[in-house]
Amino acid sequence: MARVGTVLGVSLVLGLVLAVGCGSESGGSEFGGGVGDGTGGGGNGNGGFGPGSSGDPNANTPPCEGLQCKQVACAGGGTTSLSGKVYDPSGTVPLYNAIVYVPNAALTPFVDGVSCDKCGTAPSGKPITTALTNARGEFKLDNVPVGVEIPLVVQIGRWRREVKLPAVPQCVDTAVDAANTRLPRNKAEGSIPKIAIATGGADSLECFFRKLGIDDAEFTNPGGAGRVNLYQGLRTGNDGARIDTSTPNGGALWDNAAELAKYDMVILSCEGAENNGTKSQPARDNLRGYLDAGGRVFASHFHYTWFKNGANPLPLTATWVNNGNDSTANVNVDTSFAKGQAFSEWLQAVGASPGGPGIVPMTELRRNVTTVPGVGMGADVSRRWLYTPNVEDTKFFSFNTPVGTPADQQCGRGVYTDIHVSSGDLSGGTFPANCTTTGLTPQEKALLFLMMDLASCIQDDNKPPQPPPATPTVK
Repeated sequence: MARVGTVLGVSLVLGLVLAVGCGSESGGSEFGGGVGDGTGGGGNGNGGFGPGSSGDPNANTPPCEGLQCKQVACAGGGTTSLSGKVYDPSGTVPLYNAIVYVPNAALTPFVDGVSCDKCGTAPSGKPITTALTNARGEFKLDNVPVGVEIPLVVQIGRWRREVKLPAVPQCVDTAVDAANTRLPRNKAEGSIPKIAIATGGADSLECFFRKLGIDDAEFTNPGGAGRVNLYQGLRTGNDGARIDTSTPNGGALWDNAAELAKYDMVILSCEGAENNGTKSQPARDNLRGYLDAGGRVFASHFHYTWFKNGANPLPLTATWVNNGNDSTANVNVDTSFAKGQAFSEWLQAVGASPGGPGIVPMTELRRNVTTVPGVGMGADVSRRWLYTPNVEDTKFFSFNTPVGTPADQQCGRGVYTDIHVSSGDLSGGTFPANCTTTGLTPQEKALLFLMMDLASCIQDDNKPPQPPPATPTVK
């Protein structure tokens, strides 16, 4: 197996290039808009291992263009391939369901803000071969162009990074260094979603995102240059963390629909109370509108009020009970659907389920949800991910929006967790000094999987993920 290094000036002596494959330009859309051409790429929905998009060898297509002309036919049914793992920005935790592809055109920059990003559309850059990572974060990308300075893209939702591989030799598998397949740490390395975090008096999710490897310079007040903007959550006597005295409170975010619409994701750290006086009915309407338009919302503990007491039909996404404490317990993964099974396998792969498959030790648990889906809303409204056994007690669930519409009409996603994630970090004070812990606990690793799923394109969760379409090629 050959290996691609990180020094871009290195090249390998390439063998004679055989007859190349040519293909037409795809009429599919960029990632997140319209409908792709429907042609399957490399990999498969159960782990990203499968053939590249080969097309019809007898098709009458225009001449090849760009990197299509560097795809070669290998003897004996072989292929030129790349393999490796995709990692979080820190480069330490492998990621499931990441898209890996070779583009044949320049990538189109994302436009910040709420949008309808559905799975099944072609990523930007007219990819000529695609794959998805499996539950161990592994990918194998087939039918890769041969040559030097071959571009490679890794992507989850609006996380995206492109690198140039120094050399790809023909008809062998080349292992890609992990340094080339992690998500970006800053906007100079690639695209990071525009994220709003409301800090909290009882949880500190800003510290969790910092642990993922995002550079401190990317955390700024709204209007700053950073990709992650902080709003100070409120709690009498113990307000959430802030960057400085200019950090606005959460109301500056949710009271203004236009402010919400600036963000790809909204993260709400537990404030230690419902604080309903700071969440007016117009604000609740704003949040539902943001979700329905394609927004992504993560609500921790007492922020259940946005759903339980939110704008209709959000209260029907779960069966709610008065707040209670569960403290410490082993939490189980719901493996009744494809992503849930992958979640269980992933937790084992990253060392987060020492008690056995699909069992995660957790602390700082609360109890506000018994069952999902919500009462009277049908079987496919909400999806349970984590629960405690022997009782009706859901710890993490998600739902796609608009609630109650067919899956192919849904654009956004809301998630709720009864798990205080960043236990040990200070929930007040000044960022980043309030972030005192290092490394990811098992429950933080579980959150990493779920947070990346929140960022991903929207699909029907009853079905396993499929690789996005690629521009077809022929021999």
